[in-house]
Amino acid sequence: MRFNPAHAVSDPDEQAALVRELVAGHPWATIVSAGPDGLVASHYPVLWEEADDLVLLTHVGRPDEMGHGFDGGREVLVVVQGHHGYVSPSWYADGDTRAPTWNFTTAHLHGVPEVVDAATNLAVLTRLVEHFEQHVEEPVLLDQEFGARLARGTVGLRIPVSRIELKVKMSQDKLPDSRAEVLRQLRGTGPYAHPALADDMERALARGIGRRSDDR
Repeated sequence: MRFNPAHAVSDPDEQAALVRELVAGHPWATIVSAGPDGLVASHYPVLWEEADDLVLLTHVGRPDEMGHGFDGGREVLVVVQGHHGYVSPSWYADGDTRAPTWNFTTAHLHGVPEVVDAATNLAVLTRLVEHFEQHVEEPVLLDQEFGARLARGTVGLRIPVSRIELKVKMSQDKLPDSRAEVLRQLRGTGPYAHPALADDMERALARGIGRRSDDR
């Protein structure tokens, strides 16, 4: 991920807090590894372990684990991202470079995966189902006998995060008038309206994540 100080988050405590929020709100992740036969990417939901440490819990369906070679002790890259969307140069004020761009939040989480035992895998699957079913009107939780059969077709993973690369690109390097117009357009009715992205942008600006060199 290309480094840009205007959009980078490098403070470890701020990184941890923002990444926790990102995973909680957008748990669909891409897991990338250098497997025995080359690069492999898989897509699965992730959750945080219920502890202070940054540890991801997830699973892959068999035989994905063979392609990744999780038992080799190699580092994997887990990519998670928040809301994102196109930003038109027509929204910028005079004085800003009128180049088309994209606003987004993306985290690259690095760690060596640990394959968990069958009981832990079932517990993680149970928690995943509970996490998502809690939001529906009539939740259907995972029956443990049925879940045990499902779990045999998966491989559970525990991934302690050892390194974080976090980029929050939310027009921080633009003039105040440009930022205001980007927010107005995102909350509007045009083809690139994205109110949730506008919410993320307002939070990032309020937190002071990345700044123009001439900001005071």
